Amino acid sequence: MDKEAIAELIDEKHTKLIDWLKQQPNEYWIEGPDGKWTTGQHTLHLLQSIKPLNNALSMPKFFLRYKFGTANRPVRDYDTIVKRYKERLEQAKGKTYKASQNMKVPPVKDKRYIINRLQTESKKLQYKTKKMSDKHLNNLILPHPLMGKMPVREIIMWTAHHVAHHTETLRSKY
Repeated sequence: MDKEAIAELIDEKHTKLIDWLKQQPNEYWIEGPDGKWTTGQHTLHLLQSIKPLNNALSMPKFFLRYKFGTANRPVRDYDTIVKRYKERLEQAKGKTYKASQNMKVPPVKDKRYIINRLQTESKKLQYKTKKMSDKHLNNLILPHPLMGKMPVREIIMWTAHHVAHHTETLRSKY
């Protein structure tokens, strides 16, 4: 998938989620299905996952290469990444990313702020994706807590799927 298509996918998935979030009553923000995350927790989790990616992509490329290395295989396509993610989720048996474990429910007063931050981070990721060279997208790698080290292009495509995954979860629960 070329970088323009990836940026469009990021925009599409985030737009669908944000439009849906803006339509939801505040009760859903702070109350979720029994034993499940609230809408606010899902949104905060997505923000917590995109911010480190944007921060990493703001670093000098030589630093990323030094710290994490370079890819030793070709980039996988979107469908393969989604399939591998689903397999890894199954293997994880409900474990959550460390920063999102025991997550507090964000108050309703923070709803607009968190949604706006997620939207801003999405726009940043789109910009960074378009700006980055294909060589760097394909060769630089970043660690993913569940998937292991992935080329930057793959982790950006995964981010689009991650948003879609949580959007579907929210839609099916509410």
